[in-house]
Amino acid sequence: MSEAAVSDTKTAPAVERLKSLDAYRGFVMFLMMAEVLSLSAVAAALTGSAFWQFLSHHQSHVEWVGCSLHDLIQPSFSFIVGVALPFSIAARQAKGQSKRAMTFHAFRRALILVLLGVFLRSVGSPMTRWTFEDTLSQIGLGYGFLFVLGFRGMRVQWGAVAAILIGYWAAFALYPLPGPDFDWARIELSPDWPGNLAGFAAHWNKNTNFAWAFDTWFMNLFPRETPFTRNGGGYSTLSFIPTLATMILGLIAGKVLHSDRNHRERVRWLLIAGVACLFAGWLLGALGICPVVKRIWTPSWTLFSGGWCFLLLAGMYAVIDWAKVSKWSFPLVVIGMNSIAAYCIAHLFGGFIYSSLATHLGPDFFKVLGAAYEPFLTGAAVLLAYWLMLYWMYKRRLFLRI
Repeated sequence: MSEAAVSDTKTAPAVERLKSLDAYRGFVMFLMMAEVLSLSAVAAALTGSAFWQFLSHHQSHVEWVGCSLHDLIQPSFSFIVGVALPFSIAARQAKGQSKRAMTFHAFRRALILVLLGVFLRSVGSPMTRWTFEDTLSQIGLGYGFLFVLGFRGMRVQWGAVAAILIGYWAAFALYPLPGPDFDWARIELSPDWPGNLAGFAAHWNKNTNFAWAFDTWFMNLFPRETPFTRNGGGYSTLSFIPTLATMILGLIAGKVLHSDRNHRERVRWLLIAGVACLFAGWLLGALGICPVVKRIWTPSWTLFSGGWCFLLLAGMYAVIDWAKVSKWSFPLVVIGMNSIAAYCIAHLFGGFIYSSLATHLGPDFFKVLGAAYEPFLTGAAVLLAYWLMLYWMYKRRLFLRI
């Protein structure tokens, strides 16, 4: 995956390594791991604090339309996979690997990512949870196609983005809206749910859209405890298609960074692309052509979030790789160079660390500032444990790669 792609450049001196890419990836994974800080729990206890309400909002996914900082985690992670690919291909070519060998490796990586996502979603379940909305599964479903596009020019890549977004938009727009006899109880939702959109935008409503219809067939092909009727969060398998478009945007950005452009030209290109995509995504939503919804990865969301990804990458690159102001980023680099390990640690070790803290420090240790801050302080200790595990791996050059 992405961290492996960049790490491979170590053995190929001719290929430039971008510390900013590790830092950006580390920042994204930090936001994901920082869910343990439980900012929403603190905000619920301190309802009069605008500060904690603000932090809570940006550590939560918006209900349907819109965007918070937390909503940018998955698109950033997907975008970075694309950015890393040109460096990975160049490094492997420098080692003398054939295109056939690289293609086999890419599709094997894709399969592993899909299955790893299923595995992590199944932890604690009585049987395998065949669900594919996990970030790793979504990336894996599109990674093989991304790799093939990595050998094509930017014009073809931009064309692929346009074809994906227009086709995906048309599939939703042409899918019929719920009729008067629609069984709302089946999806455990009511027609007057506050998140429902009216008019043409209703084609992108929760669990009544084209992607939901596909999953009511596809998900029931797998063994399940009960038949699949809806995803509680509105997520869908087919989101991997526009997610692929996000990865292609990253691929294009990676080609720019891997080109012979100077630092100023690279940053300027990323900034222009970021502003253009951000504005285009917002405009599609504002005009009612396509709402900006992360949970089903609408085309407008692909552009809107992709714009933020371009801008974040531009900022990281300008500060770290151009201005060479990088010491501050070391804690992020530790996480970013082991992103798969960080992802697995956050999904697998949280419960163990929480229980160990209670066992060895006592149940009231983190109430030192009062009950309202206990979730935050406990989460901070867990987050520190996560980072120390990754730091231990970093010092010993132990990197989990796929």
